[in-house]
Amino acid sequence: MGNNKIKQLTGKNRTEFETVAKEIIDNADVDLFKELVSQDDFLFDFIKNNVSQRLEKACNQSNYKNLLKFLDVYSPSYEDFISSTLAQFGDDEVTDIMLDKLKNGTLSEKIYAAGYFSYKNDARALKLLNEYAFCDESSLSENCARALAKVGNEEAFNTAIKMLESDDDFEQMIAANFLVAYGDKRALKPLFKAMKQSKMSENIAELIPYLAPLPEMLGTEYNDDAILTYCYIVNGLVELIPVSQIIGFRLYEFTEKLIKGSPSGASAVALFIAKEKFNMITENEEYLFDEDKNTKNEVNDIKLLLHDTDLTPLISFLYEELYEESDFIFFVLDIIRDEASLVSLLSGKNQTVILKVMEILKGQGLLKDEYKQMALSNISDENIKEVALAI
Repeated sequence: MGNNKIKQLTGKNRTEFETVAKEIIDNADVDLFKELVSQDDFLFDFIKNNVSQRLEKACNQSNYKNLLKFLDVYSPSYEDFISSTLAQFGDDEVTDIMLDKLKNGTLSEKIYAAGYFSYKNDARALKLLNEYAFCDESSLSENCARALAKVGNEEAFNTAIKMLESDDDFEQMIAANFLVAYGDKRALKPLFKAMKQSKMSENIAELIPYLAPLPEMLGTEYNDDAILTYCYIVNGLVELIPVSQIIGFRLYEFTEKLIKGSPSGASAVALFIAKEKFNMITENEEYLFDEDKNTKNEVNDIKLLLHDTDLTPLISFLYEELYEESDFIFFVLDIIRDEASLVSLLSGKNQTVILKVMEILKGQGLLKDEYKQMALSNISDENIKEVALAI
């Protein structure tokens, strides 16, 4: 019976989905809501968005408190609808209940409660919101960030900026997640700096477009940082970053702007790696098998955009980034293959770059003994030298 009602709730028949939505809310049908939540991984986002709107529409002043019974069933798909609806209709009694949930509730209840206080200000919640700001559960941390930002409380914001400088990658990611949810663009520069230095550059990069859209940063002081972020995102697609996010990243618009804009070393690198990556994604059906129609269309549109663009005139611009201090050095090394240019980097000071160049030359059958000796003479790090000797 429940499964049939879920089909009706997610279907296109207005009479059916409105009836089921009303039943869930009016009857506080937690079991049916649990069954709905169990389908989260199998429903497309647009369907879950439709369901969320249908449930929200079924709520009113006389039945909204029934949502309190759903708080122990967490779903990121319906979280905002529940928290915002409770806040919209909520009275002092509900606020007291949510404050108690924030303090003493289950993890699920705390997430919903933090979301509630991002819509309804209450000074009594500030201490707890700051306390949970950097917890391991990202949904709770992000809701705390939004709630604190709304009232202009910057205690955790300032802490997060300092945390970005940590040598602990996990701590860096917690801080980055918090800052993006907090939504203050003062965090952009520290985030870009962390992205460049972190071992999890792609993971930080995928967060940045949700703080500031990449296309809107082109032509600003963040121009090259935005292009570098694009490079990390493109590099991480499939392996580290779900392809489904590309629409949210506005990658088509960004790619088109790079193509139409004045060429530079940074934009040339970005377009070359994007062309290779999107060719790879579209050539393997497995990468797009589970994606929805919109995502597939976006991927194919970007591929066609790059396919129809002659990148040959941009080859000379790649060399603008072929120096060891360049933020784009490892990306450009995946593109340039001429021997003389690569060998010139073996006498540099960046030992990681030297090792990368050795690997490239070895792969091309060009690692002469004199090149290897030149490289080894500039490597002092014992771990890197051990790897270099084995090449």
